[in-house]
Amino acid sequence: MEAGYASAFPRVLRRFALFAIAFSVVSITTGIFVNYAYGLTTLGPAAVWLWPVAAVGQVLVVLVLAELAGHMPLAGANYQWSARLVNTGFGYTVGALGLLYGAVGLPGIALVGLAPLSATVLGLDAADPLTLLVIAVVALLLAYVVNIVRVQLAARVNNLAVFAEIAGTVVLSVLLLVLWATHSGATPDGGHGLAFLAVTNPGTPLADAIVGGALIGIFTLVGFEAAADMAEEAVDARRTVPRAMVVAALVSGVLGWVALIGFTVAIPDLGAVEASPVPLAAIATYWLGPVLTDVFLVVVVFSMFALLVVAAASNSRLIFAMARDGLLPASRALRGVNARTATPVVALVVSFVVCLVLLAYGTLDGAAFTILVGATALVPYLVYLLTLGGYLARRRRLRASGDGGFSLGRAALPVAVLAMAWLVVVVAALTLPDAFRAADYVVLGGLALTGLWYVAVLRRRLRDGTAGLPQAHPPSGTEKSLDLA
Repeated sequence: MEAGYASAFPRVLRRFALFAIAFSVVSITTGIFVNYAYGLTTLGPAAVWLWPVAAVGQVLVVLVLAELAGHMPLAGANYQWSARLVNTGFGYTVGALGLLYGAVGLPGIALVGLAPLSATVLGLDAADPLTLLVIAVVALLLAYVVNIVRVQLAARVNNLAVFAEIAGTVVLSVLLLVLWATHSGATPDGGHGLAFLAVTNPGTPLADAIVGGALIGIFTLVGFEAAADMAEEAVDARRTVPRAMVVAALVSGVLGWVALIGFTVAIPDLGAVEASPVPLAAIATYWLGPVLTDVFLVVVVFSMFALLVVAAASNSRLIFAMARDGLLPASRALRGVNARTATPVVALVVSFVVCLVLLAYGTLDGAAFTILVGATALVPYLVYLLTLGGYLARRRRLRASGDGGFSLGRAALPVAVLAMAWLVVVVAALTLPDAFRAADYVVLGGLALTGLWYVAVLRRRLRDGTAGLPQAHPPSGTEKSLDLA
């Protein structure tokens, strides 16, 4: 029994598997490959220096979330933490944002990232919408089947992805750096290794350029709490989950920066690379040729697939967790766990169907789908902002509830305040510029739908006790301490 819930999953995930989940959902390979062009064209090669800023900010956030994970190792982590720190209604809002993130992010990665890259590797027409749709559907279907079969199979995919990402991205970038150092005289621009110091878009206001450059790290370094979403399937979750999150954040931050520096210093012709639709592939092709570059692209495709696998698992556990508390339509079905596979099959199937609907929408109206995907940059930071707000407001109750498996000790308050300041800056950067205004409306629309369900149905359920946290946890306004055991 954990926090008023009967055990629903077998505890099979150990330390490395949990680290692999957190590392794979961040996926520095996917993030850098997809976002490098934006930073390069907005600010220039100097954008690589903003990666450590994002990495430090996110490490501060992860440290706070790790303390919450040590106290409350429950599926649907951000929802559970927010609901138990503040109240169920607050947790429902955080959880709904998480559902929006998964619903748009999964098909977005499949259609905008994995599908065109897979088509290129396979020699297919990467501009054909039907080809891209078929590849995206097949990739999502495989990712969900892996999760339905057994969580251990999903864990094996993610374990392999860790080694693939390190070999395919970090080792490759170091190799490019070595090749540049030994053959730089042959490059069209004369081999200026300090090209990564350059700001090459003077026509853009500096503030806008800095925000654009920082987005390489801001877009990439999210999702560490996926390990916490799987906490009810983890062995010794109070200790292993927080450590997996922190280690994944640190490793992703360091290796991602190494990869960025390696690729950027090895830029052979800055103008040509900035003009390329896929800058990393252009850099790799110059130094390694098309064959080895295709090998690199295969690794990127696999990393994206692993991200789909772990994101599907995380999203289904959030659906399960919210349905277990009666917060969603058809909650009785969505909270079921298959006795044979020990996986939330109905939640996984529903998540897959939602992805298919959005894929169809994205195929019919690609511009609108791009706006939806853009909203996924803002949503996780809103989730973090609300969760840390709950932590700062109720942290004394949390710490009075007993020792968790991870504690910041006296550093907790200053770390949380600095993390909160970082999140405020990021949320402002992702909402105030005109370029993000359409994505802001998507998020507001999602919150409006959330509010309609709350007013029409959920408020009554919470009032009459048919929805909400287990009765062992007192309702909002009467709780004296967190029920964590």
